Amino acid sequence: MVNLKINGLPVEVEEGTSILKAAEKVNVKIPTLCYNPDLPPWASCGLCIVRTAGPGSPRMARACTTPAENNMDVITHDAEIIATRRTVVELILSNHPNDCLQCPRNGNCELQTVAADFGIRESPYRKVLNGLPVDDSNPSIVLNPEKCIRCGRCVKVCQEMQNVWALEFLGRGIKGRIASAADAPLGESPCIKCGQCAAHCPVGAIYERDDTVKVWTAIHDPEKHAVVQIAPAVRVALAEEFGFAPGTIVTKKIYAALRRLGFKTVFDTNFSADLTIMEEGTELLNRLTKGGDIPLITSCCPAWVDYMEKYYSDMIPNFSTAKSPQQMMGAMIKAYWAGKAGIDPDKVYSVSVMPCTAKKWETKRNDDMKSAGHDQDVDIAITTRELARMIKQAGIQIMDLPEEEADNPLGPYTGAGTIFGATGGVMEAAVRSAYFLVTKNELADVNFKPVRGLEGVKEAEVDFQNGTKIRIAVAHQMGNIAAVLDKIRAAREAGRETPYHFVEVMACRGGCIGGGGQPYGCTDEIRAQRIAGIYQDDEQSKLRCSHQNPFIQQVYREFLGEPTGHKAHELLHTKYIPRELYLK
Repeated sequence: MVNLKINGLPVEVEEGTSILKAAEKVNVKIPTLCYNPDLPPWASCGLCIVRTAGPGSPRMARACTTPAENNMDVITHDAEIIATRRTVVELILSNHPNDCLQCPRNGNCELQTVAADFGIRESPYRKVLNGLPVDDSNPSIVLNPEKCIRCGRCVKVCQEMQNVWALEFLGRGIKGRIASAADAPLGESPCIKCGQCAAHCPVGAIYERDDTVKVWTAIHDPEKHAVVQIAPAVRVALAEEFGFAPGTIVTKKIYAALRRLGFKTVFDTNFSADLTIMEEGTELLNRLTKGGDIPLITSCCPAWVDYMEKYYSDMIPNFSTAKSPQQMMGAMIKAYWAGKAGIDPDKVYSVSVMPCTAKKWETKRNDDMKSAGHDQDVDIAITTRELARMIKQAGIQIMDLPEEEADNPLGPYTGAGTIFGATGGVMEAAVRSAYFLVTKNELADVNFKPVRGLEGVKEAEVDFQNGTKIRIAVAHQMGNIAAVLDKIRAAREAGRETPYHFVEVMACRGGCIGGGGQPYGCTDEIRAQRIAGIYQDDEQSKLRCSHQNPFIQQVYREFLGEPTGHKAHELLHTKYIPRELYLK
């Protein structure tokens, strides 16, 4: 531990703690633009300068990268420091467009907030813009380099957190800019569309493609029947957009809001998460008992699917052929529900609300996403942020709405369906039902805690108490998966038994609750709150295992037949192909 003073206030912190974090302990906020708690600090913006040797000292340091030391006397705010910070902001603004009212981050922009905090009304510096074009070649993410403040967050996220390397810096000084790797269009780069760059950008330089106008058009088209589904992670994050705490569960208020927006039918992706467990769990058991490539690797995350096809295409035989819950729901809506409801499936417009920007790409990933035979199974995917904007545009006071239920039969879900939204949730849900499928007995305790939490890679063994033991691994945040896959490869090349039988991967830290389309400002503290909300929803569910869902049993009885059967394969399964890192 080290002891120091910050603005005369004594504070004790662990050795190695930055001045920035030490200041937080005495409720002093030092302004930053390049710093983010998910990333290693690298002091690019210069906004966090402080004095490190008391009042009047000429010794300046950047608080985000300077460790606190014993007997240090830190001054975080004085006239000169404030003037210097103001100059830094003014210089950034001199190289930044003034189109705030048209910016997707208007009202939720860190640069805008800092400029307001410093009361900047005029700029003493000549405006210098580089006239850089917007890159909208990516199906999920839009890159506007003209708005880039060169904080470096997106590059560090893409390279160090996600290990994708689709973004880099080009040029120097005032000509420096953010760009796709090799300066190719973003849509032709190694980008996996996870949206973590957009989630970490402090301004409007990278953002999700906005598809809300398409949704509004469909809702108001009298010839269309607008149907919507909401993903597990949306229910514990949407309330943040309306000033409520992360993890606040608003599932039934979302159903009500969606109907007020004009959707004629409201379903829940949690139902198709239950369906996914039936297909994927059966697939695992078939591979273990009848032969097949092991380990089985989950396929619910489209960013991970894209990454695997580009970086680990040799693992394609290990990938579960089960579609994601979004795509299973899309297929079931048009192939099963429309006929049951007496609605022409060609008039159904299927919308999904997802925490993920990659879901936009997934709707068009290959021809398997048209398995119901009526154009795309899911016509459009929007993010949690896009839904929040639509609710605000419609003047709906969502938190004051009465609670409503989802529509049957593709709405009711079990607790296993809802935990899909958190890292480890797919694995835990699979364990709950796989145990039953193997032993024909229900688990006495369905809480499988070894796969919970924010540790990057989690390993465990499941004992089915009949001689069957399954070794599992859970990885989240793309940069962590290489260690798991390389371990599998090494065993294969050495002719050893595989270290795992079942592997779950989610591209984003924390899983879908930390997806690239969720409300801005996500940290591990917020992720933990959202995960707690997910498990609260699970615990308050009457049924907590996918195979117990009576409506899942109904769709197999009435329509699908049996899990992994012929019709299920036609509608609920897909295939994968190796992809080049760069499109040619």
